Amino acid sequence: MNTLAVVLRFNIGFTLVVWVIPSLFFPTSVMAWLGFPVPEPIIWLRLLGMAFTALVVCYWFGLREARRGQCPVPVVWTGIVSNGGASLLLLFFGLSGAWAVRGWCAQGYMWGSLAGASVVTAGLVFAGLIQPSARK
Repeated sequence: MNTLAVVLRFNIGFTLVVWVIPSLFFPTSVMAWLGFPVPEPIIWLRLLGMAFTALVVCYWFGLREARRGQCPVPVVWTGIVSNGGASLLLLFFGLSGAWAVRGWCAQGYMWGSLAGASVVTAGLVFAGLIQPSARK
């Protein structure tokens, strides 16, 4: 399997496990127990979960193209903007201490989200932009 396909597979799994499932399906009691603030009304978090789901659909179509040896440039850029932007926001808020008052589980989740989103961003830049350019 080519590098871009590997990055997109990781991105799909990471997005589903870390962002889609919790934001769409975790009950508010579980989020509070884990140390996360629970937004009111909860519909805003559920809508965000649907937006994450739409990204997964986009990444899945990109994965299909990557498996055929094509470079799905719009999907690559979508992933770079989404994960890169999330990385910058997570880094800013993490360094500013925004979630330092949360429990260890919530803090670990946020730092892990930063790490995962950063890895995806770097992988998409390399496998989706730099590597295809080198083949030309």
